Amino acid sequence: MSAVLEVLAAGILTTVQDRGRFGHAHLGVPRAGALDGPAAALAHRLVGNDPGAALLEVTLGGLEVRAHEGRWVAVTGAPCPVTVDGEPRSHDRAEWLPAGSVLRLGPPVTGVRSYVAVGGGLAVAPVLGSRSTDTLAWVGPPRVSAGDTLAVAPPTGDPRAHETPRPRRPGPLRVAPGPREDWFVAGALAALCSTAYTVGADSNRIGMRLDGPPLERSRRGELPSEGVVLGAVQVPPNGLPVVFLADHPPTGGYPVIGVVAEDDLWQCAQLRPGEEVRFTPDRVAARR
Repeated sequence: MSAVLEVLAAGILTTVQDRGRFGHAHLGVPRAGALDGPAAALAHRLVGNDPGAALLEVTLGGLEVRAHEGRWVAVTGAPCPVTVDGEPRSHDRAEWLPAGSVLRLGPPVTGVRSYVAVGGGLAVAPVLGSRSTDTLAWVGPPRVSAGDTLAVAPPTGDPRAHETPRPRRPGPLRVAPGPREDWFVAGALAALCSTAYTVGADSNRIGMRLDGPPLERSRRGELPSEGVVLGAVQVPPNGLPVVFLADHPPTGGYPVIGVVAEDDLWQCAQLRPGEEVRFTPDRVAARR
């Protein structure tokens, strides 16, 4: 029988995520998956999980879970206070969670989303091949709430006692020209890359909304709904860019001026409202 985590508190938003739900965009189903992919992958490595296992994505801390069976756990992503029965534990390393003990995550010092991997991975039922929660259409497991019990699969590998993660170097988001760059005045993409924007308060897993100078269109009227990809920078009528993230809709009705490099999107998972965002031309994509 699987082990169980009892959820005592879930904070603002805690969801189950894995690497995402692929191949269903034609049915209108987003990919979902961990917003900060490298942080989720590190958590799984630390506890010896398969890379495709499911874990918890915790927004701004506040998670409390009790283990009904002892397991290795790891907390990565946004650095936050981690305790087991009130005793401090480390971030970015495997820690033993004894049976009956309580793991708590406090508010992160920086960033937004922390990841909690448990040895064996969460054994929630997959939906369309993934255990990820999609917050757009709520496909997959429901959001985690206090009082829930989460099954945990048997361990599949040995934990790593310690791993020093590669330094994460935040910087400007690399952006390649999008399919509707011609809907904007000449130099609009260059303007995007020379302007500082700030993260809007209404940003979420669907998209990072930006505040700043609006981008000017050269064409008026409506654009027929068309497919959009992860990282697409869509510009609604107010001219303020939106960077589509993991739970983005498969189609959109506003022009896409650019596409952010997928390797840079982890930063969008950790940027807080009011923090500055800059873009830079993706030279590699431009040469393809």
